[in-house]
Amino acid sequence: MLNNDYIVGLVDGEGSFYVRLNTDKRRRNKVELKFSLKLRHQDKEILEQLKSFFDCGNIYIQRDKRPNHEICYRFEVNNKKDIINKIIPFFETNPPRIKSRSRDFELFKQITNLSQKENLDLQLIQSLKEQMHWARSIRENRLYCGEPSSS
Repeated sequence: MLNNDYIVGLVDGEGSFYVRLNTDKRRRNKVELKFSLKLRHQDKEILEQLKSFFDCGNIYIQRDKRPNHEICYRFEVNNKKDIINKIIPFFETNPPRIKSRSRDFELFKQITNLSQKENLDLQLIQSLKEQMHWARSIRENRLYCGEPSSS
């Protein structure tokens, strides 16, 4: 059975906190939130335990056509209520230990809180989103290499 430290370790290594802004005016949900964790097909049972632990989410197969890549499974939670009531409280009590993942979680939590407000500040949410994941790494790498930043 999974314990809190094991889950945090999995998320530090293979997890993701993801935000997507939807600008389609026909869509009610402008801020889409997702927590996910991807593992090799041999480890699907761990994802099933994770789904049971959080009592939410779904497991999807993810085929990768690149050479030397195996079939993977992805545990994903994108229901806003589950993120607010289950995922965020867990990681507030058991924060990711890797600095970049911990920072992504804090930004994800801020964006989640902002997304609950009646009048969305999409510019602020976009600004926070741009500090997450690869966007941040790419900008930092450009600055390190002496390239001008596009932001």
